[in-house]
Amino acid sequence: MSGVDQITSVKLNSVTIESYKTSKGIILPEFNLSYQIFGKPLHTAPVVMVNHALTGNSTVCGFDGWWNDFVGSKKCIDTNRFTVLSFNIPGNGYLEENSDIFLDYKVLSAYDVASIFSKGLQILEVSELFALIGGSVGGGIAWELAVLQPDLIKNLIPIATDWKATNWLRANCTIQEQILLNSANPVHDARLHAMTLYRTPASMKAKFSKNNTESKRKDTVDSWLFHHGERLKSRFGLASYKMLNYILSSIDITKGTDDFEASVSNLTSDIHIVSINSDVFFTLGEDVETVERLRSLNKNITHHIIDSIHGHDAFLIEFEQLSICLNTIFKN
Repeated sequence: MSGVDQITSVKLNSVTIESYKTSKGIILPEFNLSYQIFGKPLHTAPVVMVNHALTGNSTVCGFDGWWNDFVGSKKCIDTNRFTVLSFNIPGNGYLEENSDIFLDYKVLSAYDVASIFSKGLQILEVSELFALIGGSVGGGIAWELAVLQPDLIKNLIPIATDWKATNWLRANCTIQEQILLNSANPVHDARLHAMTLYRTPASMKAKFSKNNTESKRKDTVDSWLFHHGERLKSRFGLASYKMLNYILSSIDITKGTDDFEASVSNLTSDIHIVSINSDVFFTLGEDVETVERLRSLNKNITHHIIDSIHGHDAFLIEFEQLSICLNTIFKN
């Protein structure tokens, strides 16, 4: 699909995954893996693969694109120069026809999603990625795919993410799971909790600073939270939320061995880690430790830090800084 920056409706392509054995040994029947392509047609330009975040989808740019300020014509990832490919995480519910096989929300781990993406790339005959980029859970899946296929990716770009789910992350995923299982309004209420993790006190203060009375601040904050809850509820299903939350909690490239060095030993990618200094979800401290460990292994690693008050969501807000961090990769 060429010239997708101008589309006015979403059209998905798909490849058929004939059968897949999960890491838990469950055999999934045939299902479709959907994807979208933006910019240059496949096999005519370097491929940049974009992994979406927890409530996102494959519509990276164009009509209703969630990363329009970063991906598109003459943007940092320029669709005049690259083929941009994005798969939907199976079970995310985005225009799905066969979601029933994902009703068990713990059927797929982050490793399984990466493995399914790998099969999709093989079917599409994509043997090399100029870059694989993803934020949050999409970045965790990018780490999983990089370790699964250590020679596939020239530039690995995990943003606001980690190669493992920390105890802190899993604790918050457990809270999300309990809300989703027990609330009378599960998607709405889980989103309210999530928004307090995706932002920061400083971000909230700046956003509502003009409301200078206590009653106005409360009304405005409540309205903002409820707006995000209702908005997500209108487009994202309960089964999908539970599944993506579980996938987020399962990120672990060591597969439980805790041997990070062995897991990345064969990785040939140039690694560009992008952290956010105010992120309380995937913290800067964890990334600093990862960078030090990668440097001790003589991996080609760069570390970019976005300075923002907006916390985890800064990768969806601070487009100018993000572009500055990554321009050297995509403009060469």
